[in-house]
Amino acid sequence: MELRQLRYFAAIVEEGGFSRAAERLHVSQPPLSTQIRNLENELGVQLLERSNRGVVLTTAGAVFYDEVQAVLARLEHARVKTVQTERGDIGMLSIGFVSIADYGILPPALKNFRARFPMVEVQLHELTTDAQIRELRAARLDLGIALAPVNEPDLVFKGVMREALVLAAPAGDPAAKGDGPISLRSLSKASFIVPPREVASGLYDLTISHCHASGFAPQVTQHARQMQTVIGLVSSGMGFALVPSSVRNLQRPGVRYRPLRGKPAFIELGILRLRSVTNPLAENFIAALRSAAAEHGTRKPA
Repeated sequence: MELRQLRYFAAIVEEGGFSRAAERLHVSQPPLSTQIRNLENELGVQLLERSNRGVVLTTAGAVFYDEVQAVLARLEHARVKTVQTERGDIGMLSIGFVSIADYGILPPALKNFRARFPMVEVQLHELTTDAQIRELRAARLDLGIALAPVNEPDLVFKGVMREALVLAAPAGDPAAKGDGPISLRSLSKASFIVPPREVASGLYDLTISHCHASGFAPQVTQHARQMQTVIGLVSSGMGFALVPSSVRNLQRPGVRYRPLRGKPAFIELGILRLRSVTNPLAENFIAALRSAAAEHGTRKPA
């Protein structure tokens, strides 16, 4: 039994005769008749009663037609689903992200992606860059939104945007007063809160180097893994922190944000994935991330 025989049989029933079915199928009538005869011989039953007025299903033919319809519908469903999967229109996508992304690029990218691909289930996991690397290697993530630098031979990191660092200051400190740029050198005696280097080496190194460029070594009195924790410590008066500018969207009582005077320091946010894996779903989400970066005026890496 061949698939084309089933398609031929269904077309004859739906068109009410061989000639109209042949036109629909773009085949000549004799081969069509031969295929249906072969099908009936294989089944050992008569499916169609032929007359000058067309064809009529036999009782056995009616049962067979119902089953053929189900088979063809299932095949069409398989075809459509396969094409949608190849295009990245359906499926599940597991994404890790550093907390910084949640204050800037991630929400608009997610909104745009869900509008375009409503049949894709997106699972979000807030993870530091080092944790994303482990989860990608364990195949528990399809994509990561991480902080540079990432130098791993089995991974690919592609920058999406850069953000200038700003100062997060305790609201009660004199350095928090005003809205204009502040000299980092004026905080040479202040306490600083930074992430552990093994968690966010880019932000840690940038904080230290920017302070050194301003003429002093920062007094690091507290480490915090998540940006929410960093800002919470600042609000409690525990110290100052250099944070990406999008963190200003995290408004918390007791914290004021000030731009920095002089040459800006930039932190790079990018896409992290396994080098050996390609995924249409991930490609579509990457496009949404890049679109969100462009629309929101974020500065792309040079």
